[in-house]
Amino acid sequence: MSRLTRDDIVIAAGRRFAEYGYHGTSMRDLGGDLGILGSSIYAHVGGKHDLLVAVVERAGSLFNASAEAATREGSDPSDTLHRLIRGHIDVLIDHAPEARTFLNEATFLEPEDRRRVTGQRDRYEATFRRTLESGIVSGDFRHVDVTLTGIYILSVLNAIGRWYDPDGPVDRDALAVDIHEFVLRGVTAH
Repeated sequence: MSRLTRDDIVIAAGRRFAEYGYHGTSMRDLGGDLGILGSSIYAHVGGKHDLLVAVVERAGSLFNASAEAATREGSDPSDTLHRLIRGHIDVLIDHAPEARTFLNEATFLEPEDRRRVTGQRDRYEATFRRTLESGIVSGDFRHVDVTLTGIYILSVLNAIGRWYDPDGPVDRDALAVDIHEFVLRGVTAH
């Protein structure tokens, strides 16, 4: 058997936090998932809170990387918005445990860690607001409150993790198109 790495432990913690929550997870449970004693985990991390920080920061980094990729291409605001939506969906599906932990368990972070993660979230949300502002300036989008509209879009996207089945009848491409069209009906200049 190969040696466990810190990364292996963080990934397993993300799965457990996503399924049972931070408070519903013990180091003993996590050790059982990994086939080791719970106390052996402390050779890799300082404790359960360190694991929560690692999982949540990983998810924040994934969301921000998807936003950077979406905005790097420099096309019109509608296309950028579509790529932002698709990127968010990809993170929710491809990294479901980390994303779910980010969305549901970050409130249990210590204040300093929460501030850092909130900074990641704020940078990510700002990408949506900048895209909406760009669409308003170009005349592609009607004047909307970009803060509220950004919250609406992200709320719709974040709910996907509660109901979407990647093996179900709707694939992620169609889902991204449907949500993009839904959002455009609300923001497109008429």
